[in-house]
Amino acid sequence: MIKPIYSFNTNDYLIRIPIFIIFFWFGFLKIIDLSPAQQLVEDTVYWMPLFSAEIWTHIIGIWEVLIAICFLVKRTTFIAMILLILQMTGTFLPLVILPEITFQNSNPFLPTLEGQYIIKNIIIITAALMIGRSYLKVRFLKL
Repeated sequence: MIKPIYSFNTNDYLIRIPIFIIFFWFGFLKIIDLSPAQQLVEDTVYWMPLFSAEIWTHIIGIWEVLIAICFLVKRTTFIAMILLILQMTGTFLPLVILPEITFQNSNPFLPTLEGQYIIKNIIIITAALMIGRSYLKVRFLKL
């Protein structure tokens, strides 16, 4: 008998590994100053206190590498979710702070390549919520 699709148990590493790759890769590129988004990040964090925009970009890179590692290890899923929510809040800032860079003629229906780069993060947030939902539900039911 053929099982219905909803009864298959999918391994959440099918989502965790791509999230790890995305965050590790892009975070590492920020750390070594080779990110194509380097200038966009620096233009967004110029107002942050304590450090220069360049240092904040490195901190964000380290933050993204931590998100990657935390998603790879199931025991740190909750930490990964918190780090991701905070990071994604900052990721969407250019849409508000720099509409002239993220949208053509500041039209919200015409994102530039940078705007598309940011908007595509919606799928990363959704994937993270899927991981968090299934993992955290099991974890808290055991309490």
